[in-house]
Amino acid sequence: MMDRRSKILVADDEEIMRRSLTDWLEEEGYSVHAVPNGQSAIEALAREDWDAFLLDLKMPDLDGIEVLKITKKKNPQLPVIIITAYATVESAVEAMKEGAYDYIVKPFNPEEVSLILHRIVEHQRLIKENISLRKRLAREIFFEDIITKDKRMKKVIEMVKTVAKTNSTVLIYGESGTGKELIARAIHNTSPRKDHPFVAISCGALPETLLEAELFGYEKGAFTGATTQTKGKLELAHHGTLFLDDIADISPKTQVDLLRVLQEREFRRLGGTKTIRIDVRFVAATNRDLEAEVKKGRFREDLYYRLKVITIKLPPLRERKDDIPHLVDHFIEKFNTEMGKRILRVSAETMQILLSHNWPGNVRELENVIEHAMVVCDQEIIEPKHLPEDLTKKAPPLKTLKEVEREHIESVLKACHWKISPAARILGLNRTTLYNKIKAYGLKPM
Repeated sequence: MMDRRSKILVADDEEIMRRSLTDWLEEEGYSVHAVPNGQSAIEALAREDWDAFLLDLKMPDLDGIEVLKITKKKNPQLPVIIITAYATVESAVEAMKEGAYDYIVKPFNPEEVSLILHRIVEHQRLIKENISLRKRLAREIFFEDIITKDKRMKKVIEMVKTVAKTNSTVLIYGESGTGKELIARAIHNTSPRKDHPFVAISCGALPETLLEAELFGYEKGAFTGATTQTKGKLELAHHGTLFLDDIADISPKTQVDLLRVLQEREFRRLGGTKTIRIDVRFVAATNRDLEAEVKKGRFREDLYYRLKVITIKLPPLRERKDDIPHLVDHFIEKFNTEMGKRILRVSAETMQILLSHNWPGNVRELENVIEHAMVVCDQEIIEPKHLPEDLTKKAPPLKTLKEVEREHIESVLKACHWKISPAARILGLNRTTLYNKIKAYGLKPM
């Protein structure tokens, strides 16, 4: 069965042909709209988007060739299949010259039409997937495609554009899930180092000894299990960028070693005696206040100042909720491609829940929520029932300004035991205005 969302327009002046094609194609799973003449077809083409157009060559008002010309002028990508009982070589050549996808002679086997439509739909699916893939690849490479309408994030992007041209060390602040690595990659991918490695390491995920081995590499026999010489992240990032995530979590000893690398641009592998010089751009990230960590004695002040040459602060998602609809569209497109689905959007009620949520896990949490919804969704629109249960349980409904005002006035009146003068003072209203609002909202002492 074909994709139920593939929409087919049929234009034929014979009612029996319209009915039979509609019945057959709907049985195949298509959404079909049939019209009796060329003018109706042109109007339908203007109103909606179609995946394919079955067009009769001979019709009373506008013939098929005229409709084909108009169609190709307005929508050159739409596949048009000409159907006719009056086949001639000349009409076939003319139709194909005007851009027809195929030409079928009546009477025809409906399975022939199904086969052509299947090819069309499959071809369009591949084109859409390729476009989606190109967009995703572009987003991985160019920071211009970081999805945001937020003013502060746009300032971040402008800062990234400026910083990318330099070799300066960058310190990125942001809560978990705000996209610190995405910004680090954007800096690298638009810098002169873009053709060299981008190497990332999560400092908080590794104990001290393993982190040092990962960073600096080691010589054969440096410790138990070191059976071969191994390059570390610093060496692997030569001429490129090293991204140090969760930098606040490194031990005092590793802080000392890293400080020397930042100062001298050289190091030795664990167990080695040879000094290795490197050309590396450093980008560090943290979700903690490093200045506060310095004051508490948990982070070296000299290392802190080495890292914070350029500082970028990422706002949490709860402070840029206008981006949520755009991010949702992006994740739907992404997971449609990955899962082979054709989900269109989220419902208004679902969007309200997403906008009401506080998003402690930020963009990463939103991405996970949309992925969950798309896994369980078996229709075109994501509804609240498709969201994780904990999200729908605690999501408060959005209220109008009048509802908020009514509840606030009522709570102040209760706190003042319905004494108008003190309540009016707290609310910043005069007595008359407060009386009018009490009446308008139908408020009464319980």
